Amino acid sequence: MSYGNSGDDRLTKNERRDAAREKARILREEQKKKERRSKVLLQGGIILGSLAIIAIIALVLVNSIKPEGPGPANMASDGIQISQGNIALTTPALAPSQTPVPNPRDTNSKAVNIQMYVDYLCPICGQFEATNGAYITSLLDNGGATVEIHPIAILDRLSQGTKYSTRATNAAACVANYSPNNFLAFHTAMFANQPAENSTGLTDDQIIALANQAKVDKASQISDCIKNQTFKAWATASTARALNGPIPNSNVDKVQGTPTVIVNGLKYEGSVTDLPTFQAFVIQAAGNTFNQNSTATPTPTPTP
Repeated sequence: MSYGNSGDDRLTKNERRDAAREKARILREEQKKKERRSKVLLQGGIILGSLAIIAIIALVLVNSIKPEGPGPANMASDGIQISQGNIALTTPALAPSQTPVPNPRDTNSKAVNIQMYVDYLCPICGQFEATNGAYITSLLDNGGATVEIHPIAILDRLSQGTKYSTRATNAAACVANYSPNNFLAFHTAMFANQPAENSTGLTDDQIIALANQAKVDKASQISDCIKNQTFKAWATASTARALNGPIPNSNVDKVQGTPTVIVNGLKYEGSVTDLPTFQAFVIQAAGNTFNQNSTATPTPTPTP
């Protein structure tokens, strides 16, 4: 059908009106078709854009959520147990989601068992270490004690986003895994160089330098482990276990703060800056026959 003007003059008035109406109808139909096509294209573009966004989000999540790896060797109890000569108890690594295996306490041994739950950013832990660290080391040296250290991470919020507590706990796990007999030296160095709360904490390179200062074995593996945060997932899981409890071989339901220090199953509630009070507690927890200056022969603890 032609919509030109030629021939329109030969049409009657009614025919011209009908022709105009038909033309208007066809134009409206074409406009509606155009609008429908635009709507379909727009919806299709939105759907494709949404799918692209979803795909990007999924890719980011897949890349950021890594499967939980095994825990560190020599920390099957979530802590590392050290005996005379700074010799660590060797244990296999925990498999992902495996329940920790508590180190059994030999009640017939003359050596006291000291368990410590610490956060390397915790200033009160630093005060306890400064006051009592040398005394605890002397008990280790003469065979009067075994010490089980549980690094946990509860103060990440106080390191300006660097998650220092988790990084320090991971680093401790790296040393326990690769150089367990140097763990106590590293532990001591970490507190001797403890950063302040609400700071960024030590950098990974600074922590690695402290590990080297502790004369660790397999220094390159430990360096990679610290930088890659190999045991980050374990650090998070072991911290949750400590906070939820129970704490094996003790009268402690769960860790409610650091330091939590337990001697022969009894929680120390005294001042962290009063050495005589802690010494008296150790003697009391060990029993009247305990002589902190004598040399005891520790009974080997079976490997889980």
